[in-house]
Amino acid sequence: MKIIKIVTLIMTLGIVFNSFSQGSDQQLLGINLEEANKLVSLPLNCIQVEYPNKLNQTLGTGADIRSPKELHPAFYGCFDWHSAVHGHWSMVALLRQFPNLDDADLIKKRLLENISKENIALEMEYFEPKYNKSFERTYGWAWLLKLAEEIKLWDDPVARKLEMNLEPLVNIIIDGYIEFLPKLNYPIRVGEHSNTAFGLSFAYDFALTTGNEDLKYLIEDRSRDFFINDTNCPISWEPSGFDFLSPCLEEMNIMRKVLPKEEFKGWILKFLPELQSPEYQLAVGEVSDRSDGKLVHLDGVNFSRAWCLLGLANQFKEYKYLEEIAFEHINYSLPNLVGDNYEGSHWLGSFAIYALKEVKHD
Repeated sequence: MKIIKIVTLIMTLGIVFNSFSQGSDQQLLGINLEEANKLVSLPLNCIQVEYPNKLNQTLGTGADIRSPKELHPAFYGCFDWHSAVHGHWSMVALLRQFPNLDDADLIKKRLLENISKENIALEMEYFEPKYNKSFERTYGWAWLLKLAEEIKLWDDPVARKLEMNLEPLVNIIIDGYIEFLPKLNYPIRVGEHSNTAFGLSFAYDFALTTGNEDLKYLIEDRSRDFFINDTNCPISWEPSGFDFLSPCLEEMNIMRKVLPKEEFKGWILKFLPELQSPEYQLAVGEVSDRSDGKLVHLDGVNFSRAWCLLGLANQFKEYKYLEEIAFEHINYSLPNLVGDNYEGSHWLGSFAIYALKEVKHD
């Protein structure tokens, strides 16, 4: 098998990836404390930054015209609602893994300030008018459940307070899924926010972690309805110009989670037959202009492709060779997480952290 030397020094973050061989295998080391301190600075520096801001709001009356912080007192920063949500997830995920972060006390303070009982009550009000019941469906919904899952797994008194405060909004999102999924006749197969497979995948993780059987069984049933008969996904058509998700790999990822192992092995042979070859190659998504908020999405597709491929390789060792492709994707985009371009820095850190969490050591 082709061995790719991955020793990337990222001067802006100080993150070093080391690859080494054991026979034909290679590994990518995960995040250490020093690197976590630098990664956590990305969300910490934007979750309470109100402008610039993209509201994506439907106005019912003139009274609905209010500032981002008035409308979303918990999740007003980081340019838009969903980025604010997964910025909070990033902080919880890193603090859970590294309790001794330099800014641990400040991070906890910010989390408690934003995810307060009062702020969440106002966030809930936003979903009540008929015009905004579908707000952030299902991308922001999925990240809200991922945040709730990470808080539940965090063994800290602060987490218990956050969990209690966030629970009413979590219940609204769960109810939203349970109401919406039976009505969705066809899956949405795009590489951006509304991708159905991605929305199902994070929600399924939440359902498993929290023991929500109703949500779990609904996602299993609908995933089969949507995807079980799919064959020959045209991954060679990917990525589209603004993709930050891979339609083919996100579908593979949810089916990997919901199908029994033997059934999945048969399904993927028909769905992505090209993945069976150890010589398979998948070119990274190339970004031409990182100051363009849409074009920089392709850094996101590199990270999300990586977490899908690593998830497959972790669960099924016969696909371990796909780690090389995942590492190539991570190493292409990771050096560009920080800088002057808020278009990417307000959200890409979360994607990088999630991809790196899928890196396993044998």
